[in-house]
Amino acid sequence: QAAADPMSSSDAPEDGPKETSSVSQNITDADALKILLEMKIKKRQKKPTLPSTVTELDTEDGSKVYVVGTAHFSDSSKKDVVKTIQDVQPDVVVVELCQYRVSMLKMDEKTLLKEAKEINLEKLQQAIKQNGVMSGLMQMLLLKVSAHITEQLGMAPGGEFREAFKEASKVPFCKFHLGDRPIPVTFKRAIAALSFWQKVKLAWGLCFLSDPISKDDVEKCKQKDLLEQMMAEMIGEFPDLHRTIVSERDIYLTYMLKQAAKQIELPRASENEPRKYIPAVVVGVVGMGHVPGIEKNWNSDLNIQEIMSVPPPSASNKIFKFVIKATVFGLMGYGCYRIGQRTVQFILSMPAAQNYLQKLTEIRSHH
Repeated sequence: QAAADPMSSSDAPEDGPKETSSVSQNITDADALKILLEMKIKKRQKKPTLPSTVTELDTEDGSKVYVVGTAHFSDSSKKDVVKTIQDVQPDVVVVELCQYRVSMLKMDEKTLLKEAKEINLEKLQQAIKQNGVMSGLMQMLLLKVSAHITEQLGMAPGGEFREAFKEASKVPFCKFHLGDRPIPVTFKRAIAALSFWQKVKLAWGLCFLSDPISKDDVEKCKQKDLLEQMMAEMIGEFPDLHRTIVSERDIYLTYMLKQAAKQIELPRASENEPRKYIPAVVVGVVGMGHVPGIEKNWNSDLNIQEIMSVPPPSASNKIFKFVIKATVFGLMGYGCYRIGQRTVQFILSMPAAQNYLQKLTEIRSHH
C-alpha cells in the first residue's frame, strides 16, 4: 500500500533525517519484494482457527488449499470467507465463477438485486444469442430459480465471491482466479444429456417454482447450498443432468484449485541467482455442494479435456428447437394479425421469417 500510494513531496517534512532516502536507494526491487513477502508470511497464522465450513487439503509439494464451502445467499458465509482470507494470507484466491459471471464482482448489492429480479425478453434474447436456443432457455430458467430465492430473501447472490474479491485485493501478491467451467459449456452438455421429454419436464418444473423460502432455511442449508439443493431435488430423476451440472464441475473446480496450488517462485536479484520456490497457500470459495466432490477428486489424476467438449445437437434437440421457433413465430403472427395487415407484411419481409418459411417449404416438398 505504501508503494502504491507514496507520500507526495509537498507532504514530506523538510527538516527530517535524510538517511531514509539513501537507504531506499540501496534496496533493489527484488529486495523490496522479498521484504514484503516475508512480512506477509509472518502475518500468516501457523495454526489458524478457521470456520467449520473450511476443508484443508494438501498437495504433494507442500502447498495448502483451504476450501470454504458456502451457501450463496448466506451472510454467515461472507464472514467465513473474510476470516479465512485474513487468517491464512493466501497467494491465490479461487472462486466458483467463470468469465460469463464475473460482472457480479463489480456490481453493488442493490444493482444485483434489481438485475436478478428483472428477467425480461431482452435478457432471454441475449442468452439465446450467446448460448443457442436450448442452452439460452435453460440459463434463463435457472436464473428464474435464483431470482425466486432473491425475491424471497431480498438478498442478491454471490455475496461471498464479492467479499473474496475485496479481501484478496488487501493481501500483498495475492492473485484472483476464476475457477468454474464456462456456463455455455455446462448448459450445452446438460441439454445434450436429456431426452426431449426430460427437457420439457425440467423446463416445466423450473417455470412453476414458487415455494416460499426463509433466511432460516438458508442457514439450515449451510451443509448443502440452497440453490444447488433445490436443483438437486429437481434433477434427481435425471442422473446424466446431475453429472453435467454438479459432478463434472467438481472435477473442473478441483483441477483449477490444484493448478493454483503450484509452488511460487521467489523474486531474484539477478538472472544469475538460482531459482527458489516455496509452497503456495490457496483459498477456494465454492458452494457447499461441491466440497465432497473436490475432496473425492483431490488425489486423482484429472483430465478436463473430455468435460470441456460440447457434443453435437441430438435429433430431439433439433425437434425441440424447431418447436420453440414455430411457437415464437406463431405467437408473433397472431399478435400481428390482431394489430393489422401492414404489420404482418412487415414481419413476413424480415430475413428471419423468410428463412423460416423457406425451411417449411423444403419440409413440405420432402413429404
